[in-house]
Amino acid sequence: MGRVRAVCISEKKGTAKRNVGKCNFLEDFGLENDAHGGKWHRQVSLLSYEAVEAFRARGAQVEDGAFGENLLVEGFDFKSFPVGTIFTCNDVVLELTQIGKKCHSECEIFKQVGDCIMPREGVFARVLHGGTIQTGDELYVREKRESGESGKAEGCSDHGQR
Repeated sequence: MGRVRAVCISEKKGTAKRNVGKCNFLEDFGLENDAHGGKWHRQVSLLSYEAVEAFRARGAQVEDGAFGENLLVEGFDFKSFPVGTIFTCNDVVLELTQIGKKCHSECEIFKQVGDCIMPREGVFARVLHGGTIQTGDELYVREKRESGESGKAEGCSDHGQR
């Protein structure tokens, strides 16, 4: 089990997300009012709270959402889960579709501190069933699909796939 530490959105692509504390997750779209929502495989981005804390321990002053994460969750090393893993939180059901991603020509965080953890630590999911998630909610692994059952998400590059 993991605990949601932040729920973040951004109204425009290319801007840092901000912690809104609570948000509706829309089936086959993503977070309501989030610029990255849509009918694609990266509807929701998830990042480990521990990875962000380790980054902060190196002296970086970053706010929740600074890496573009929608959900900051304590208790999971997301990159260790295979594509196809199912997570649940309240009524929300998420399917892991991609591990890691290439940073867009050195994002704002990289420019500020010389590193960004999202390409190494971040994962992406699509919303299979909608609902509401807020800070403090518990996130569970419902199932891990066998390798090859889900496969690579359509449209994904091989970057970061496991």
